[in-house]
Parts: sequence; structure tokens; C-alpha cells
Amino acid sequence: MFKHRGKTRTFQHNLAIASLLSFVAGMVNVVGFLSIQQLTTNVTGHFAFFMEEVLQWKLWAGFAYFLYILFFLAGSFFSNLLVEAGLRHSEKKAFLRPVLIEAGLLLIAALAGPRIIESQPNLLAYILLFSMGMQNSLVTSLSNATVRTTHLTGLFTDLGIELSQLFFYKKEEQQERLRSSIRLRLTIIGFFFLGGIAGGLPFSRVGLHILLVAVFLLLAGLLYDAIKLRVLVVQRKMKAVRQSK
Repeated sequence: MFKHRGKTRTFQHNLAIASLLSFVAGMVNVVGFLSIQQLTTNVTGHFAFFMEEVLQWKLWAGFAYFLYILFFLAGSFFSNLLVEAGLRHSEKKAFLRPVLIEAGLLLIAALAGPRIIESQPNLLAYILLFSMGMQNSLVTSLSNATVRTTHLTGLFTDLGIELSQLFFYKKEEQQERLRSSIRLRLTIIGFFFLGGIAGGLPFSRVGLHILLVAVFLLLAGLLYDAIKLRVLVVQRKMKAVRQSK
């Protein structure tokens, strides 16, 4: 799921990572809005708020929205910096650090979030936006821009285009490609909504602690990859032993 890149990456790998990370993003999106009334998985709305404040000469308030945008950008930059540096040493482990850092940031938000909100609510927004910038950059790099998980605008646009193309591209391979892409986009949208429900329903009782579920899912994804890799290595060794006899 996390270790495959380029030609070794399959549709099933993209489907698995899309399900996991879009669920996490949906959870962060709802929890961020319910806790501090801010969008914390994308920056589209923040551009509008930024311009509104600037046009009213509320420059300090506008600067806060500018920092929202900047922290998402910084998360994306930092994530890919880690990936590119990691690829120089081990392609299979290059994506480990960004996921661990994202999990760490969400853990901080879950445990220290209530205290942060009391003194600096914007700081919580910066943490969540940075983590989602990291996630979006990571999955974009992994899937060669096939999967994006932190916002839905582009997904609905692409989905609409591909649904319309079903009426015109009739060859079997074209239909198969379109159906696979539509399935992937519906999966992302569906799991984003499920993550929102999973984060929103218990929020009134557990608050930001619900983000511990997101942390668990990210770590579980890494563990799944590690176990799968170990099993694959063992299978290859056993096959080599059998062939040598």
C-alpha cells in the first residue's frame, strides 16, 4: 500500500491507500470544523476568507488565513522532501517517515488539542493543515497523482467527466479503464464521508480524542505493509530453497 511506486503499483494498491487516507481526512475535516470552526483538510475556502479580510483592511485577521494556506503548503513541501531524500536510500521505506510524522501530529492534536484551543486555537488549525498537506503530497507522489484524499472538489469534477465519457468511449479497454477510475473516485468520496461520520458522531462525547482512531489507522496501515513485506520475503526465500534442491 505504502511501499509500492511506479510500475509496481497496482489499482488495488491505490484502492487500499485511498480507502485508508480518505477516511482519515474525512475524520480530520469534521473534527477540525467542530472543534475550531475552521477547514483543516484543504485551503480553497481560506483563500476567499483571506481576500475578504484584506479587502476590508483587516490585515492581521487576513494574515491568520494566509498562515493556514502556508502551513498546508509547508506540509506538502516537507512530506515530499522526506520522500525524495528517502528514495536515495530505500525506496520501500521512503514513505515511512511522512506517515509516522502525520500520525505524531494527529496524536498531539488528540491529546493536547483541548489545551491548545484554550490559548491558541489557530495553532491546532496549523497542526491539522500541516498534517493534511503532508498526506496529500504523500499519496499524490505514491499514486502518480491518481489519488488525492483531503478534498473533494476535483474528485467530483473528474467523476462527472468520467461518467459522461461512459456514453462515448465504447471499446472494452476504454470502458474498463473508466469503470476502474470511477470506482476509485467513488471509494475516496465514500470513505471521506464515512470518516466524517465516524469523527462527527462521537465528537460531543470524546472531543478531539476521536483523532486517536486516525492515528491507529495510520499505524495499522504501516504495520500491514510491514507484515506483507515480511511474508513476501519469506516466500521468496522458500521458493529459492526449493529451486536449489
